[in-house]
Amino acid sequence: MGKSARSFFSKEQQEDIKQAILNAELDTSGEIRVHIENVCDGDVMNRGAYIFKTLKINKTELRNGVLFYLAIKNRKFAIIGDEGINKAVPENFWEEIKARMLNYFREAEFTEGLIEGITDIGRYLKKHYPYQTDDVNELPDEISFGKD
Repeated sequence: MGKSARSFFSKEQQEDIKQAILNAELDTSGEIRVHIENVCDGDVMNRGAYIFKTLKINKTELRNGVLFYLAIKNRKFAIIGDEGINKAVPENFWEEIKARMLNYFREAEFTEGLIEGITDIGRYLKKHYPYQTDDVNELPDEISFGKD
């Protein structure tokens, strides 16, 4: 994997991922972010939690934000949900989503894996946090990147 985080996905793939986020958020007040960086030193969940706070995902009104965190050179990823969504999901929810995504990742289908995970999360958020007419998009939908 010689690519940097910023060039890991083509512009078209980045647009496809952004569109998946927009589609998932259409029916829910939940917020979804994707963050990609080259390297994760240490525990992926700790780093993901740090990025979660840095991106202010923990500041959404209903605490129903979700982060997909990828460290491409380490081949690590995590999904972090805020306390509102964590209260609503079943026990193995995050692990099941990760397992489905991993099936794509093993085939080097990273865009498809992310879109699958985002779509799954969107469906679940819709059940517990349906879209309200006064909802506002609280967080950007573009992929964020760590330092190259």
